[in-house]
Amino acid sequence: MELKIGSVVLSTAGRDKNKPMAVVEIAENGVYVCDGKERPLENPKRKNPKHLAVTHYVLSPEKTATNRSLKKALKEIMSQTEREAK
Repeated sequence: MELKIGSVVLSTAGRDKNKPMAVVEIAENGVYVCDGKERPLENPKRKNPKHLAVTHYVLSPEKTATNRSLKKALKEIMSQTEREAK
C-alpha cells in the first residue's frame, strides 16, 4: 500500500516498535508520524518509510485533528484488529 496522510502504520524499528501511528506529513527526508500520546501532533516523529508497515486503515482529517481523537481512533483500530485475529 502507498503512504498518504492519515494512513495508519506500525513501526517496525526503534523503541516504538509495533506501536500504531498515523502519518501526519510526508517529506523528502522521511515520514512524520504521531500517536496522540507519546508523540503528540505538536511534536511528530520523523521515521524512515522502510521502518514502517502500512496497514489498510486510513483516518479521516477529523480523527487526526486533535491528540484525543487520534489516540481514540488508533485504540479502536487496534482493538478491532485484535478481535479479527481471534
